[in-house]
Amino acid sequence: MLRRLYNWTMSLAAHRRASWGLAGVSFAESSFFPIPPDVILIPMILADRRKAFRYAVIATVFSVLGGLAGYAIGAFLFETVGRPLLEFYGALDKFAEFSLRYNEEGGWIVFFFGVTPFPYKVITVASGATALNLVTFTAASVAARGLRFFLVAALLWWFGEPIRRFIERYLGILVLIFMVCLVGGFVAVRYFL
Repeated sequence: MLRRLYNWTMSLAAHRRASWGLAGVSFAESSFFPIPPDVILIPMILADRRKAFRYAVIATVFSVLGGLAGYAIGAFLFETVGRPLLEFYGALDKFAEFSLRYNEEGGWIVFFFGVTPFPYKVITVASGATALNLVTFTAASVAARGLRFFLVAALLWWFGEPIRRFIERYLGILVLIFMVCLVGGFVAVRYFL
């Protein structure tokens, strides 16, 4: 089943409109969607390594724009949208304590969690809800998301076909590791925020 899903994803990654899909997922993931853009970015780069850095730019730009949408949710729609979103991720209880110290180290927090598998949307909404300086938020988001996506692009561009063979050979274990990281990010939200 995983092999069929992988082959299907690779065929979609080679589609002429795949960039729009990457843009949409990158935007949505930064404000409300639970699946990270790496799920699309990696197969797209493996399908055409020549476009690796173009795809990294798309993922970065739309992820930051989605982060600004998440910031707006936190700033302007906290009660109607932000609060339920934080409740969904189990982060509302610790939000008051978190917001007190958030603005002191907010730029570093945005940067750190923007690079990790931690659900970035929680940070974007929290940044808006705590009124983190918008310039600080944007600069940290550009740096973090750019580092994350360009690092993925550079590694896949550089190692290319051996990485593809490695992924194809160890697909099952890699999916398991990805799921553990994804679930671990949500667990981290519940216990560390």
